[in-house]
Amino acid sequence: MKKFNIRKVLDGLKEVSSSTPSVQVGPQENHLIQETLQSEHFQLCKTVRHGFPYQPSSMAFDPVQKILAIGSQSGALRLFGRPGVECYCQHESGAAVIQLQFLINEGALVSALADDSVHLWNLRQKRPAILHSLKFSKERITFCHLPFQSKWLYIGTERGNIHIVNVESFTLSGYVIMWNKAIELSSKAHPGPVVHISDNPMDEGKLIIGFESGIVVLWDLKSKKADYRYTYDEAIHSVAWHHEGKQFICSHSDGTLTIWNIRGQGKPIQTITPHGKEPKDGKKPEPCKPILKVEYKTTRAGEPFMILSGGLSYDTVGRRPCLTVMHGKSTAVLEMDYPIVDFLTLCETPYPNDFQEPYAVVVLLEKDLVVIDLAQNGYPIFENPYPLTIHESPVTCCEYFADCPVDLIPALYSVGSRQKRQGYSKKEWPISGGNWGQGTQSYPEIIITGHADGTVKFWDASAIMLQVLYKLKTAKVFERSRSKEDKGSMEVSDEDPFAIQIMAWCPESRMLCVAGVSANIIIYRFSKLEVTTEVVQLLEVRLQYELNDTESPEGGGGGGDQTPALATPGASPQTTGPSSHPSTSSNNSDGGNMPCLKVRSAPLKQSPGYQVELVVQLVWVSGEPPQQITSLALNSSYGLVVFGNSNGLAVVDFLQKTVLLNLGTVELYGSNDPYQRQPRSPRKTRQPSGVIYVISAAGLCDINEGSATSEDRCKSPTSAKMSRKLSLPTELKPDLDHRDNSFSRSRSSSVTSIDKESREAITSFLFCETFIRKGDNALTPCLYVGTSLGTVLAVAVTLPPAGEQRQLQPVIVSPSGMLVRLKGSIMRMAFLDSSGSLLPPAYEPWYEPNVSADGEERDKGRKRRPVSVSPSTSQDLNESQYAVACSEKQAKVMYLPSQTCIYKHSITETSFILRADVVQMSGGVCLACFCANGHIMTLSLPGLRPLLDVNYLPLTDMRIARTFCFTNLGQAMYLNSPTEIQRITYSQDTCENLQEMLGELFTPVETPEAPNRGFFKGLFGGGAQSLDREELFGEIAAGKASRSLAQHIPGPGGLEGMKGAASGVVGDLARARIALDERGQKLGELEERTAAMMSSADSFSKHAHEMMLKCKDKKWYQF
Repeated sequence: MKKFNIRKVLDGLKEVSSSTPSVQVGPQENHLIQETLQSEHFQLCKTVRHGFPYQPSSMAFDPVQKILAIGSQSGALRLFGRPGVECYCQHESGAAVIQLQFLINEGALVSALADDSVHLWNLRQKRPAILHSLKFSKERITFCHLPFQSKWLYIGTERGNIHIVNVESFTLSGYVIMWNKAIELSSKAHPGPVVHISDNPMDEGKLIIGFESGIVVLWDLKSKKADYRYTYDEAIHSVAWHHEGKQFICSHSDGTLTIWNIRGQGKPIQTITPHGKEPKDGKKPEPCKPILKVEYKTTRAGEPFMILSGGLSYDTVGRRPCLTVMHGKSTAVLEMDYPIVDFLTLCETPYPNDFQEPYAVVVLLEKDLVVIDLAQNGYPIFENPYPLTIHESPVTCCEYFADCPVDLIPALYSVGSRQKRQGYSKKEWPISGGNWGQGTQSYPEIIITGHADGTVKFWDASAIMLQVLYKLKTAKVFERSRSKEDKGSMEVSDEDPFAIQIMAWCPESRMLCVAGVSANIIIYRFSKLEVTTEVVQLLEVRLQYELNDTESPEGGGGGGDQTPALATPGASPQTTGPSSHPSTSSNNSDGGNMPCLKVRSAPLKQSPGYQVELVVQLVWVSGEPPQQITSLALNSSYGLVVFGNSNGLAVVDFLQKTVLLNLGTVELYGSNDPYQRQPRSPRKTRQPSGVIYVISAAGLCDINEGSATSEDRCKSPTSAKMSRKLSLPTELKPDLDHRDNSFSRSRSSSVTSIDKESREAITSFLFCETFIRKGDNALTPCLYVGTSLGTVLAVAVTLPPAGEQRQLQPVIVSPSGMLVRLKGSIMRMAFLDSSGSLLPPAYEPWYEPNVSADGEERDKGRKRRPVSVSPSTSQDLNESQYAVACSEKQAKVMYLPSQTCIYKHSITETSFILRADVVQMSGGVCLACFCANGHIMTLSLPGLRPLLDVNYLPLTDMRIARTFCFTNLGQAMYLNSPTEIQRITYSQDTCENLQEMLGELFTPVETPEAPNRGFFKGLFGGGAQSLDREELFGEIAAGKASRSLAQHIPGPGGLEGMKGAASGVVGDLARARIALDERGQKLGELEERTAAMMSSADSFSKHAHEMMLKCKDKKWYQF
C-alpha cells in the first residue's frame, strides 16, 4: 500500500498560492525516494592552493631540508618541496611578509611582517602552525638575521637599534645594540635604518651591521663596542661576506660594489661598477641604478661568484630586469621577464665558514620563479615542475571534472609532452625536500582553464596535485596580422579578441567546444595523429533581435554558400568603413555581414591533440556587433552544438556543418509567451522578481533599444555582456569588473523597463532523452533551454538513423513549449531517473577521427550509446523521470511525464546564486550552490532538503564568481587571486582523509659535518671562533628586556590548530585520533631526546678517556 505523503499536499498548496502555475499533487502519486545523502556526509574545508604566490615579497631556503618558502604582500606563506609537495599558510593579520629565515634542519621558520611582528612556524606537521609571535610596539622591524645553529635571532629596526630574541621561548634579551653606541660619537647624523646584520663567518663574536646611510660597523658582542667602522658616501642596500671572514662586499644605490678588508678602516680595497661605462680622463664612472642585492660565493677549485640584481645603467631604457653573474673575468647578464623581488644562491654547505660551492640561483620574480644552473655553461634554467603558469595569460573561465574516464589523462599527457620546450638544464630540480602524502583518493580529476590570449590548458588535478597536461592555442584558427587598411572590425574587442568565455567538454568523446569573446565558437576533436587542414570549415550566423521581423527565423541562417564572401571582410573597400564606424554602416549594403575575427585562409597544420572541426561566427548586423555568447552546450552522440546570447539561440549540426535552428528567444515560446512584449508599448509588464538584466553593449537590437559605443564591448575578457543590477549586496557594486553601462551613442532617449525585460537571454542548456510533452510514454532526444527570465523551454530533436543516413538526412529540431518558470535566471538543469539516479546526457565513445578506413568501419565505433549508464528496467518501462531546474533564487523538481512540480525550495531571498551544479557524491546526487553572499549550500535530490549551508567567503571580486565550479565527489575550486587556484571540498570523507593526503614538509636529515679546521689553523688558532651566546644574551648576564618594547603572543601551536579543526559531527573520533597522534609525537620526541642524550654521554666518556690517557704520565708541573 502506498504511503500518504502530507508534505506533497502542502507543497501543492504552496504552489497554488505562488506565482507559478498551480500544481496539486494528489495522494495517488508517491514520490518518496529513499534519499541516502544526509547532512553528516557534508563538511566544508580548504584542501590545497596551487599556482604562483600572488604578489610575492620575500623568500628563504633551507639548504639541508631543501625546502623553499615564499612570503607575499597579503601575509600568505607558501612552502615548496619536491614536485607535488607544497603547502599554503596564512598570517592572520594579512600584513606583508618582509623577511623569512629558516631554522636550518630544525623544521621551523621565522617570519617577519610589515606590522612589526615576528612569528615562529612549526613545519614538523602537515599543516604548519604558529608556535610563538612577538609584536613590537615601539620600533619598526627592517632586517632579521638568524645564524646557523643558533637560537638567538638578531632584529634590526628603523631607528638603527638591534634587539635579540630567543627563538625557543620567543622572549627578548636585555642585550641591545643601540645605534648611538655603534656609530662614532663625533657623528651627529642618524645612520638610518638597519639594512643588514650578519656575523663574521670565522668569528661568531663579531657582528657586521649595515646602516642605510652608508655606514658599516663591525661590532664586538663580548666587549659591547664597535671594533671598526667603514663609511661610504652612497646608501647601502646589502652586504655579503667572503667565507674566510677577512673581507666583505657592499652594494650601493649608485650601482657600485665596494669590497672592504675588515682591518682596513679608511677606504674600500676595490670599487666596481658592474654596468658602468669606462670613464675617460680618470673621472668617476656614470652612476647606475641601485644594486639591490649582492651575494659573494666562493668555490674550492676556481674563482668566486658575485651575483647581483639591479645596477643597470640609466640609459638602458626599456631593458628588462637583469640578474648579473660575475665569475672570474666573465660577466653574464641574464634578462628576466618580470621585476626581481629577491634571489638566493643555493650552496653545497650550510656552514658560512666553508667554501660555499654554489650550484644554482633561485630568482623570485613578480610573476614567476626561475632557477638557474650555475654549474653548466651558459647558465641554463631548470624546467620548473610546479604548476606556476596558471596566469601565463589571465584566466577568464574554468571547468572542473572529477571521476573522468581513466584513459583521458594518459591521452592528454602523451600529446602534451610533445609541446615541451628544449634547452633546460639536465640536472634534477634542486628543491627536493619533503615527502608525498599517502592519499587513497584515486579517481582522475581534470581542471580546464580558458585564458585571455585564447589558450585552453588541461591540468591533471588528481590526488590534490596539479600538473599541466596539454595546452591548446585557439587563436591559431584566426588571422593575426593586420595591416592599417584591413583593420576590419578588430576595434570592437579591445586587447584580448581571442579570450575564451565559455567551454563545453565531453570527457567520454573528448570533444571540446569553446566560445570566444568575439562571438565565435570553435568545435574541436581529439586526435593522436597530425593532420593538415587545407580549409578551416566556417559557418556564419546572424542572431538578430527583431520582434516585428517579417523574415523567416532562418533569415541569414549562415548557409555555407555565403561563406567565401563573408570570410574576407577586407575584400572590398566599403566593408572597412562600416565595421570601424558602426553608426554609419546602415548606409552600406555590405556592412552587416562581418564577423569580428577573420578565419585564416592558409592551410592549418594541426599537431596531435585537439584539432579544429568547425568554426561558427556571429556576424555584424546593420552595423551592430554581435552580442557575446552567454551559454553553450555540446552533444557528441547527437552531433549537435547549441549556443545562445541575449538575442536568441542557434543549433548547429557539426557533422553536416549546417545551422539547424536560428531563433530569437521570444520565438521559442510560440503563442504561449507569458511576457507581452510589444516593442513600443508603454504598458508595464510584470517585473520578474530577483535580478534584472541590463544589456550594456551594442547588440543586434531592436531599433528602440539604446546601443553603447562599440568600444564598450569586450573591455576585458571577463565581462560577459550581461550586467547585473544588484539591489541588495551593495559591496559588490564597485567590483563587477567595472562594467560600463553608459549608453553614449543611444538612439533613443530612454530605455524602458519593458525593453530591458523583453531582452531575454539564453543562460543554460541541457541535452537529454526525456518525455517532451505532457503524458508522453516514450523517451525522445531533446534540448532544454533556460533563460534569464526563469523559463525552461523544450526543443525536440529528431535524429536520422546512425551511420550513413546521419550524414545525409537532416536533423529536425522543433520548439515544444515551456516546462516550468522560476524566479531569476536559470543556472542549471538535470534529469534523474525514477530511482533518483542522475541521467547523464548521451555520448559517443572517442574514436580516432583521422584514420583512413572506409566509412563503415568508422561508424561501427560511432553508434550512439543508450542514455542511462546502467540501462535499468525502470527506464525500459519508461516509468518516470524527475527534471531538476535551479535558478538564481530557487530550485524546482518536476515529475515527468505528468509535468507536475513536486518539490520547490527557495534557496535565497536576499542574494542570488552565482554557480549551481548537480553533482554525483559517493552516496547519491545533490545540488550544490555558491551564493553571492558567500554561502555554499547543498540540497538533496529530488527532495531539495538542505544538507549543508556554510558562510564560506564573502564575494570580494568577480574573479571568484567567474571561476567557481563544483564537481563530483565533493570537490570544488575557484581562482582566489589572478595566479592561484584554491581547491575546497564539501565531502566529509575527503575532509577526514585530507591529513593523510597532504605531503610532509619536514623529513629527518643528518646535518652535514662542520668543515675541518686543518692542522696549521688548529696550531696557530686561525679557525672559526665560537661564542657562548647564552652567556652573553641570557637573562643572568643581560637582564630582562623592557616589557613595553614587544608583546609575546603564544600561537595556536601545531596540534592545537588541528584540535580546532576537529570540531564537527565526527569531532570525537578526530579528537581521539589527534590525541593518539599527540601521544605518538611526544613519545617520538622523547625517543629522539633519549637518543641524543645517550650519544652525548657516549662522546663525553670518549673525551674523558682521551684526556685521562693524555694526562696519565704528566707531572703536576707539566699541566
